[in-house]
Amino acid sequence: MHDGSGRIAVQNLTKHFGIVPAVQNLSFTVEPGSVTGFLGPNGAGKTTTLRMLLGLVTPTSGAATINGRPYAQLGNPARVVGAVLENEGFHSGRTARNHLRAYAAAIGVPDQRVDELLGLVGLTPAADRPAGSYSLGMRQRLSLATALLGDPQVLVLDEPSNGLDPEGIAWLRGFLQSFAKQGRTVLVSSHLLSEVEQMIDQVVIVSAGMTRYYGPLEQLRGAQRSRVLVQPADANALVTALQEAGVGEVQPAHDGRVAVTNATVQQIGDVAANAGVAVYGMEEEKADLEQLFFQLTSPQYVGGSLPPGQPPQQPPQPPHQPPGPPPGFPPGPPAGQPQNPYQAPGYQQPGQQGWGGGQ
Repeated sequence: MHDGSGRIAVQNLTKHFGIVPAVQNLSFTVEPGSVTGFLGPNGAGKTTTLRMLLGLVTPTSGAATINGRPYAQLGNPARVVGAVLENEGFHSGRTARNHLRAYAAAIGVPDQRVDELLGLVGLTPAADRPAGSYSLGMRQRLSLATALLGDPQVLVLDEPSNGLDPEGIAWLRGFLQSFAKQGRTVLVSSHLLSEVEQMIDQVVIVSAGMTRYYGPLEQLRGAQRSRVLVQPADANALVTALQEAGVGEVQPAHDGRVAVTNATVQQIGDVAANAGVAVYGMEEEKADLEQLFFQLTSPQYVGGSLPPGQPPQQPPQPPHQPPGPPPGFPPGPPAGQPQNPYQAPGYQQPGQQGWGGGQ
């Protein structure tokens, strides 16, 4: 139960599948009381790392522990760690309520806990429907409810917001933050950077199986300098004034504006006013997690592009042919004779007769 520190420790973790290195000397810790994001591009080794943490894959070297012990030595692991690595671990013909009751019986949890969790994840109205009829987002909620059955101290989630609608994502964000504030540990793996950024405190960024960054999210943001894009009436005069005042580092932007780093909007505005330079607009660019992510990771699987100036090849078109008769219809009249598209098969058009017949 909750008799340990709740700390996750990954030390020099390495895993090779044959000659393929999936994880290479990975090290980080996840402390209780915070939500830690485990980020990286597809193929970076995130899921393999989580599977080693949960005892599903044997490391080539190194160790991964929870409460100072490997997962297999936790006694009743479901009462310590709740985990979601995929949302397909249920029988499609079994209802959500019965699915949770089966798991509850296996780990020694009363059925009352099932009803509590169905309400928590918003599945009470669909509790007696077969899980196979659930949408992807509903299956994700059911998987989370399963992970929470044992009231765990540690929560490990792989892509938890996958399939959730915006309302579900907002609920998940608030739930994970409140869960961590109870002194519990949350490790969230994801590549949905914009969503994870709003819920995490710590971040571990991996690429090609190696750690690229590990630490507080705010520290990572602080390492990236922000800049202000200024649209002045006289760019040269503003650059000169900023350089003379020793405010920021000035560079021309590609669109004719002036880019100033290591300076605030207020500082730039004061310098421009004192120099008599009119400013038509200023835009402050702050580094977000996605920009930093791409700077720290290198793509492993990159698609090609068309050579410049080469439009896509179009398949050759057959020469134009006038449409023939539908299958089963007799051929039309010889060329040069009028065709009546409304004429039914076998109909013989009378010569020079109107709708009323012959004269």
